[in-house]
Amino acid sequence: MSEIDVKASRFGHVALLGRPNVGKSTLLNALIGADLSIVSPKPQTTRHRILGIATHEHAQIAFLDTPGLHEGGKRAMNRQLNRVARHAPDEADILLHVIAAPRWTDEDEQVWKLIAQRDIPRLLVINKIDLVKDKADLLPFVESISAAHEYQGIHYLQATRGKGLKALMDDVLRLLPEGQAVYAGDDLTDRSERFLAAEMIREQLMLRLSDELPYATTVEIERFEQDGELSRISAAIWVEREGQKAIVIGAGGAPLKAIGSQARRRMEAMFGGKVFLQLWVKVRENWSDDDGLLRQLGYMD
Repeated sequence: MSEIDVKASRFGHVALLGRPNVGKSTLLNALIGADLSIVSPKPQTTRHRILGIATHEHAQIAFLDTPGLHEGGKRAMNRQLNRVARHAPDEADILLHVIAAPRWTDEDEQVWKLIAQRDIPRLLVINKIDLVKDKADLLPFVESISAAHEYQGIHYLQATRGKGLKALMDDVLRLLPEGQAVYAGDDLTDRSERFLAAEMIREQLMLRLSDELPYATTVEIERFEQDGELSRISAAIWVEREGQKAIVIGAGGAPLKAIGSQARRRMEAMFGGKVFLQLWVKVRENWSDDDGLLRQLGYMD
């Protein structure tokens, strides 16, 4: 981290919580103005707590992106994702409950029960309002929620286009506690480039692989070396069965090359330099249902 040179009069942590696939990661990226959290149309893309920093003239906000709180999954990975989400409010000064219009599900209710236990400000963020054809339908939807759930504010967003973002940010700044900046003004996250490289590879797996296969994959950075302005990165893509390995590599290795090519471009844009990336596909049977392997792969840090 570079020297802290920000004189903020307000500082705090703001946790984004919600069920899977409501747009929390897209919202985080919009709030900090950078593509930090990986994004895909598939639920449970986010597997870690991701801290993203937004520095303003008189305030600094540490946003916390979290995995979607969900029901039904019985594997060790599902338990870990829920554990991360449930612990996030303990760090927060403000809670953003993100839902997707126009639905309130049992999983949304579980998120509400989690945040209602904390005596800190909470805002309801209704995302994806572009999916509601008749905006008049939003009023009874919100009234039904407000009748049984207390929030300090309600915001309507289309995070993919930044609509509603300024009003939400103004509300967050208003509720933020007094305090000095913890991070330097140009800091984006507390995560290492090594971690971000693994995430950018995994993003391509989520985007390019179909059905359940992305959920059977994870990425481990085996080498990350700086050679002048060139980053040399070797990564293992772990799958659970030999058949999955063949699918990831694909005919003539073309799918794997495409994954690597796009991930490399993302890394170069974020790291600000050239990247030499090598990918290997390996098998670890049942890794996603093994607490010990999850720990080795960095899921319980």
